[in-house]
Amino acid sequence: MALIMDALIEILKKPTIGDIVSELAMFAAPLWIAVFVGLVVGWSWRPRWAADLVDVQRGNSNSGSSLLRLDNFKGLASSSCEREEKVVEISAQVVEKEERAVTSEDLKHLFQLVEVTDGGPAWQQMMNKTMPGFAYRAWKREPETGPPQYRSSTIFEDATPEMVRDFFWDDEFRTSNRWDDMLLQHTMLEECGKTGTMVVRWVRKFPFFCSDREYVIGRRIWNAGGTYYCVTKGVPRPMIPRHSKPRRVDLYYSSWCIRAVESRRGDGQMTACEVLLFHHEDMGIPWEIAKLGVRQGMWGCVRKIEPGLRDYQSARSQGQPQSKYASMANINTKVHTDYLKSLEGSSKESSEEIVEVEKKKTCGNNLPKFLIVGGAVIAACSIDRGLLTKAVIFGVARRFGKLGR
Repeated sequence: MALIMDALIEILKKPTIGDIVSELAMFAAPLWIAVFVGLVVGWSWRPRWAADLVDVQRGNSNSGSSLLRLDNFKGLASSSCEREEKVVEISAQVVEKEERAVTSEDLKHLFQLVEVTDGGPAWQQMMNKTMPGFAYRAWKREPETGPPQYRSSTIFEDATPEMVRDFFWDDEFRTSNRWDDMLLQHTMLEECGKTGTMVVRWVRKFPFFCSDREYVIGRRIWNAGGTYYCVTKGVPRPMIPRHSKPRRVDLYYSSWCIRAVESRRGDGQMTACEVLLFHHEDMGIPWEIAKLGVRQGMWGCVRKIEPGLRDYQSARSQGQPQSKYASMANINTKVHTDYLKSLEGSSKESSEEIVEVEKKKTCGNNLPKFLIVGGAVIAACSIDRGLLTKAVIFGVARRFGKLGR
């Protein structure tokens, strides 16, 4: 570091501005060459990241499509349902004996997240946007272990919880309407007509310097007096073969609480719908880079949701039939309020308060850090030599990024 500073001081001692600019250009030339080479290589060679660290089963290259055929999963579609008991209303005195993809423990965790009684760190606000048809707020927190976690509240005017529930569950509409343009493929692998539990496979699009990602997701909905607790999370399915591309994401959690709320118009009518979302996942990229990507791309994704919802409402009002996914959303487990209160009471710890304002950062400090970290992303994604190489690159970038603090 001292050598770099000495070199910069010597450059600044040059007698003319032209000499200083020329020396600085020569000084920075290797960095820009590395960035350019990394960009070119990264465009043509998307990495497998750490795919070699897991025992992947490679598909036949002659098979053509990467879509998994449903007949490869023969017997899976009924495996969850075979373990189901008759769906009944449950109370605080009833303990469910479940061996399903999504269980009442997941309901308990989601309920504690909603009530801010999960014992986690404080939520830091990162976004607050208002549009004519909806309002959006988002928070994040960083636990001691695991990826960053996100919480958001979206309030849609003139929408019912049932409509919003079906909208988010409907993968066919996601892809046909393109409001979620990252979803490339979806396949329903398992379903149970008694509880509505599903296991689905997603393939999501990632930026050019990363391979696409594959998700195997368990889903289930609970209905507490018109408030819907919708759990979606990654579930293990060893019988589904892994491939180097798209790469499987194992740690995935994205769950909603959907409920009616008072309209922002101030007329006292419960004509709006709030969606509380809790999301985290390990996408296989450094978490600092993931946080940067979320911050930069969050609003661009969120603002597509409301037009998609209005298109969905219009299609349903015109009599368009429900998809299989939306039909499964109508099958859910009813729970009593006292049962949910018992879940809240069983949690001894309360989360810290939600912090409404996040500290502002100056643009002057962010720009060099963005360039340094961006260069590290391109270099790490282009040089596919294992985790150690990437750790060194990001470690150096992080050290340089801290200059000027």
